[in-house]
Amino acid sequence: MGDYAIRAATLDDLDALTGIYNHYIVNTAITFDLQTLTAADRRGWFDDHRESGPHRLLVATDRHDRCLGYASSSRWRPKPAYNTTVETSVYCHPDALGQGCGTALYAALFTVLENEDVHTAVAGVSLPNPASLSLHERFGFRPVGVFHAVGRKFDTFWDVAWFERPLRVNAN
Repeated sequence: MGDYAIRAATLDDLDALTGIYNHYIVNTAITFDLQTLTAADRRGWFDDHRESGPHRLLVATDRHDRCLGYASSSRWRPKPAYNTTVETSVYCHPDALGQGCGTALYAALFTVLENEDVHTAVAGVSLPNPASLSLHERFGFRPVGVFHAVGRKFDTFWDVAWFERPLRVNAN
């Protein structure tokens, strides 16, 4: 387990969050964005998250306050009937992979969501991605299906597996 603290993201983190995300744009099919983004491009996404409520953005930082990763819960779909469902994601700096950062971020995210009006969390995982599949299974996500060849990146078509996790076990 790495040596880091987890807290709500601040605007001062936006450059670092964008840098982490851009790594995955350039080097992987984990995200289907095709062009790198600036912090200004990501500002709307950042502003969609709050320190309370269902849409959260948490960061993990080292003892020098360097951002090692982030986890978010975001609006899944715009129609009001979906407001109790969030889409979750986690991204770690390449230097923080395999050190428990993603696990700690997801644990903190689900802890803060326990007291919010969230019934279900969903997550999409581009395939193959064994680390993400393992993380989601560890947090109780169950597979609900695979969309085949729905994203094209690096001249390859990629599948996306979808998962769900109830947050309100006894709620209707």
